[in-house]
Amino acid sequence: MSVTERSMGLSLRALGRIAGSSVVDRLGMRTAGERVVYRAARDGFRVAGATARTFAAASRLGSPARLRTTSGRGLFDLTPTEEQQMLQEACREFAEAVLRPAAGAAERGDGVAEVLAQGAELGLTMLGVPDAVGGAVEERSAVTTVLVAEALAHGDMGLATAMLAPAGVATALSLWGDADQQARMLPALVGDDVPHGAIALLERRPLFDPFSPATTARRAPGGGFVVNGAKALVPRAAASELLIVGARLEGHGPVLLVVEASEATILAKDEPAMGLRSAGPGEIRLDDVKLPESALLCQGSPEVYADCVRRARLAWCALAVGTARAVLDYVIPYVNERTAFGEPISHRQAVAFTVSDMAIDVEGMHLATLRAAARADAGQDCSREVALAHRLCTRHGARIGSDGVQLLGGHGFVTEHPIERWYRDLQAVGVMEGALLV
Repeated sequence: MSVTERSMGLSLRALGRIAGSSVVDRLGMRTAGERVVYRAARDGFRVAGATARTFAAASRLGSPARLRTTSGRGLFDLTPTEEQQMLQEACREFAEAVLRPAAGAAERGDGVAEVLAQGAELGLTMLGVPDAVGGAVEERSAVTTVLVAEALAHGDMGLATAMLAPAGVATALSLWGDADQQARMLPALVGDDVPHGAIALLERRPLFDPFSPATTARRAPGGGFVVNGAKALVPRAAASELLIVGARLEGHGPVLLVVEASEATILAKDEPAMGLRSAGPGEIRLDDVKLPESALLCQGSPEVYADCVRRARLAWCALAVGTARAVLDYVIPYVNERTAFGEPISHRQAVAFTVSDMAIDVEGMHLATLRAAARADAGQDCSREVALAHRLCTRHGARIGSDGVQLLGGHGFVTEHPIERWYRDLQAVGVMEGALLV
């Protein structure tokens, strides 16, 4: 039995004894740590990433590896390159052959691990990582990631979210990590056995503002940070081994912190949601989690934090485009084949106009998202373009999902057809913050 297995067994036995004790509350618990464990067990939390690996650098980097900005072609041209087209086609084929058939069972939690294992062969975590540190690109590739996310979401948005979440962590470390952070973590993220991770920004609060998180970080007397707070709807929260958490550093403002499950006790529990169920969304709790000074990403730069929020919203725009296109592609043959009063229902103006509006909206969402991603790749200010794309994808994505249900009538309300699942997933675009990155 390994050291990890023994420590897990001891932890589970201790947790069972504490949770099962009838005198815990009467005694008031002996330490603050025991109170945390007891409350976690009572509320359904468990230790996230219980078998998490330890990230260690095999070699040192003299300086952080950075992707260069896109060179550009002199004209405003969003036509994918040959390499981008090949990658997009491969992801679309995978989505159709694997994700779409598995989506129904994955919503119930069946077969998710097998699907993600197959998806790991696509090497998605390498898309945002420089070739110098084991990645597959030399230029910033937000456009490439957007095209990949669209293709995968055409199969299922929830599974696409689970597949792309670790890639978001790899991209963040490539963009903003220092040499030590890259040397320790990127080799594992671009290897054969990719650890699960995500960008944890969202919190369970009304009118949540990512630039004003309730999760706090304070500097510890001996160095490092102490973090307290909770994050909501984190993909595959219970399996998380590596998280990038948004927190408000006292006296500074919002920052990004790298949290390794092997070095910090992260508590997690499932968080059933309206959509994205196959992504296994869950709540992450950090109770007096101690992090080293090296956990701070890019020295707490406010510009980096804002860029992270924007790039995450772009990722959700890409998922919205792919899912909305799936709705459109499903609806068109349905209305052409479904007959009423002796003719296809597509002959009715109300139906035909609705489908045409859906097609126009999908193209608008697609182009707005690509434009914002292209500006991000070129190192230009993309805040306005991201805001426009996010607004379009939030509003029109939800409407496309609703129109798809309406066009199928009663069939749109039952799980026999995937439209009802796509409708639910599309509602997430206006709610989610973080989780992914392009």
